[in-house]
Amino acid sequence: MLMERVKTGIEGLDELIQGGIPEGSAVLVSGGSGTGKTIFGTQFVYNGATLYNEPGIYVSLETNLKNIIWNMENFNWDIRSLQERNLMKIYRLNIGYAKTREEVIQRVDEELNTISQLVKEINAKRLVIDSVAAFGIWFDSPALVRSVLFEFVDRLKNLGCTTILTTETRGGRREFSAFGVEEFIADSVIALYFTPPHRSIFIKKMRGTNHSKIPHPFEITSRGIVVNAQDRVLWESIK
Repeated sequence: MLMERVKTGIEGLDELIQGGIPEGSAVLVSGGSGTGKTIFGTQFVYNGATLYNEPGIYVSLETNLKNIIWNMENFNWDIRSLQERNLMKIYRLNIGYAKTREEVIQRVDEELNTISQLVKEINAKRLVIDSVAAFGIWFDSPALVRSVLFEFVDRLKNLGCTTILTTETRGGRREFSAFGVEEFIADSVIALYFTPPHRSIFIKKMRGTNHSKIPHPFEITSRGIVVNAQDRVLWESIK
């Protein structure tokens, strides 16, 4: 049976993953600070709306929404028009005021219900959660973080969207998650690296996909992320 795929629209990337991400899967995009994770996520939603007429929702767990819109508009992406036409929604997850473990778990459940409603409202096909590393702020127990995060991702998969989850690592070339669990609950893992002045991308795993097994260089241009699929990066050059 032929697997349906969702094109990222990121120049050079889709040819490394057999034409796109498996439809309905959850993809973890990991990397250190400044590697381009947020740009990757916003570009995935923007390309879906503008190139493929697929509505998408961008959910931020950390960043001010005005900053997100400003960052998108730096690429000359007409975000406001897409929002007006229900091709894109930008939402900030609101959990920070909860004081106890029980309150946080309740708030996570409430926010999942809100995200589900937004998905239904615009018939969203794409979803971005940026960044799941924020869960570490709300819980002091790594075991509880893993448990809630597992349930959170599992609930997201039930929404039927193709989902991008970003997480921040310390930037090491063999670090793919903040809590040691994200890479195992996601169907795919894409790592971004930045060793100034060079950037590289590595597809660690992707379910049902004969993907590239080597790092490739990429740039952040006026159009967003552009991957050079024809060139490779030596592992030794990634610090």
